[in-house]
Amino acid sequence: MWRITALILCLALNSQVSAEIIEIHSLDEMDDQRGFCIDVRGHKSKAKINSGLQAHTCYSYQGSIAVDQGFDSLELNENKFYLPSFDVCMEAASNTPSATLLLSRCEDEILQEFNWGSNGRIYPLSNKELCLTIAQGKSRKGGGGSPVHLIRNLSLEFCSDTLQSFQMWGARSEL
Repeated sequence: MWRITALILCLALNSQVSAEIIEIHSLDEMDDQRGFCIDVRGHKSKAKINSGLQAHTCYSYQGSIAVDQGFDSLELNENKFYLPSFDVCMEAASNTPSATLLLSRCEDEILQEFNWGSNGRIYPLSNKELCLTIAQGKSRKGGGGSPVHLIRNLSLEFCSDTLQSFQMWGARSEL
């Protein structure tokens, strides 16, 4: 009995230790040298999960990853983009071009399954021709920050070389 309990405890500790909160950022800084991250609409812990996701100035320049930009690195291995502070997963509104990104309770739903390819693109498993894409054009100003934080829309668009700078993603963990 003792050995089984010790083994379970070791496995639990190992899984907790290897879980890491990361921010997912665009590899192209566009018009904000702080970069753009996948972000819950609203402000940090007061973010509005019913409003979905956007691209927003990364908060890591302030010294830590914000709760509304913090994804569980282990869940990515299961094709889930999970925000543990809100206990929700990224979900496509549909598997068609221009679909927005929502947040929902994590379930075994195909619209919640995304793959982060070795090419840096994130695409829904339900339609691998689409990629998570930051809106082109000029950013709009957010409500805080110095300089003011910038915001862009996020959607699923056809993966293409012409949109590559808006479709390439990287991950950062807290230093």
